[in-house]
Amino acid sequence: MKKLILAVMPLALFAHHPATYWQQQVKYTMNIDFDVETHRFVGTQELVYTNNSPDTLEQVFYHLYFNAFQPGSMMDERSRDLPDPDHRIGDRISKLKEDEIGYHQITSLTQDGATTQYTVHATALQVQLAQPLAPGASTTFKMEFNSQVPVQIRRSGRNNAEGVDYTMTQWYPKMAVYDEDGWHPDPYVAREFYGEYGVFDVTINIDYNYKLGGTGVLMSPEVWQKTGETDGVSSYELVPNKKSKRTWKFHAENVHDFAWAADPEYIRTSTAGPGGMEINFFYLPGSWKDNWVKLPPYTVSFFRLMNEKFGTYAYPQFSVIQGGDGGMEYPMCTMLKGTGKLDGLVGVMVHESAHNWFYGMLGTNENQYPWMDEGFTSFAEEEVLNVLMEKNEENPHKGAYRNYFFLVQQNEVEPMSTPADYFDHNRTYGISSYSRGQMFLAQLRYIIGDETFNKGMLKYYEVWRFKHPDPQDFLRVMEEVSGIQLDWYLNFWMNTSKTIDYAIEGVENDGRLHTMVSLKREGSMPMPLVLEVKLKSGGTRYYQVPLLSMYGSRNDMPALQEWPWTNPVHKVRLEIPFRDIEEITIDPLEFMADVKRENNDWKE
Repeated sequence: MKKLILAVMPLALFAHHPATYWQQQVKYTMNIDFDVETHRFVGTQELVYTNNSPDTLEQVFYHLYFNAFQPGSMMDERSRDLPDPDHRIGDRISKLKEDEIGYHQITSLTQDGATTQYTVHATALQVQLAQPLAPGASTTFKMEFNSQVPVQIRRSGRNNAEGVDYTMTQWYPKMAVYDEDGWHPDPYVAREFYGEYGVFDVTINIDYNYKLGGTGVLMSPEVWQKTGETDGVSSYELVPNKKSKRTWKFHAENVHDFAWAADPEYIRTSTAGPGGMEINFFYLPGSWKDNWVKLPPYTVSFFRLMNEKFGTYAYPQFSVIQGGDGGMEYPMCTMLKGTGKLDGLVGVMVHESAHNWFYGMLGTNENQYPWMDEGFTSFAEEEVLNVLMEKNEENPHKGAYRNYFFLVQQNEVEPMSTPADYFDHNRTYGISSYSRGQMFLAQLRYIIGDETFNKGMLKYYEVWRFKHPDPQDFLRVMEEVSGIQLDWYLNFWMNTSKTIDYAIEGVENDGRLHTMVSLKREGSMPMPLVLEVKLKSGGTRYYQVPLLSMYGSRNDMPALQEWPWTNPVHKVRLEIPFRDIEEITIDPLEFMADVKRENNDWKE
């Protein structure tokens, strides 16, 4: 019902208020025994689940992600049905053999010692509770399970194209999220993830020669021995072990997932990051090794820049790991494609590591709002790379605008509010989530001003860290910081496919000391305008034409007459003599997604 109401009521009314906000809590204790010959493991899981909701729960759901990697799965069928499937998946799942598929087999599940009834629905496990879970109460689930690691196809798996033995992501039965909208046991079709914050204690028993890195802090100090240090970067090797297997214990707090990777050939190095955090690197020997040797100082600078602009990284370590099928984010670590040129490696490191803010510490529902995850991360990526790689561009986000304009030309724009798996094309999903989400922030900064925007991003982090913010929560923060009403912007940009197009219709003398500028909205989405006025004397002045719906304006430039969005034509009066003006331009730095810029300029 909430989603229907949003269409007719101001979005900000439904923002969470921190004083009344609630979320569930989890505490995982897992122990797995891994067989590298069969690529299988047996596991035990104790999950203490705390119900902080106002509802009594009769059932719970777990995700069983590995089950997606079986012929005929929803991921397999969807990939073969899409007009432009992800090339990494294609029809590969349909061709997997029995010893190549992935699976989770639940052999036992109890609640506080009592047997539960459960049903497997492809990639989800539905559990009827032995006893209802009342508000404020906790319960303990104990599970035994067997799993097989699939051949690496998407994110998780074994023996990927670069030779990494195991990328262990989405690898365990994971409790689904229950929030104000109910349960989210989303089938694993292709896209994103949503998890509950809590504590993870994970013990992994695996062949003695394997080297592991991932989420959490290693609680087994006897595993590694330092072998050297060069320019602040330390090198490590495994401590010799006479046993057939080695035990790795990890601990992580305030995370909503746990990931790890393993390979006997990993090279492990580490360096100190801002605030004393440890940054680890795990990569394979090969022709790309020199790029990984050069990566540590870029990574340190990345964390310094992110801390300044978006909030301080909250965990004691981060691991940059060669693994996966391109790049993928996980709490306290990322799995990257390791080959290619240095600037490519730095770029994917920056993007995937930035997810530890917009996914990791700000845990939005990525399935419902993929643009708050991928888009916000892409915005941070371009902001950081602009400094890190010394590009010094006034608008580092122009690539996102080009992608969006292409989608407009192809007539493939879908509302950005479309859930991740529901887009008709992979291309549309990518541009909507990454590019349009990135543009959402770039345009917001254009609307409220640079300094105000920067304050807002830091406050958003402070208020919603380790929580599940949605678009309205973000909007409320920005409204409080700016003093500007913004529900119109979120509604138009997120819920519609309307486009922006503004024009200068005419400029005329309005007496001896003034100039009248006639503006026209030719597109269907309203926006405030920034006008650049170049003077014949060589000076430049900037003005904002705010929308009436904003009930305010930027505080870093003068505001002209406010524009009701219902009016297609609007006139503003400049207190500049007509004879002194050389040129007037709408949005000179091109932060507004204006689909026809040739009508944005007037010259005498």
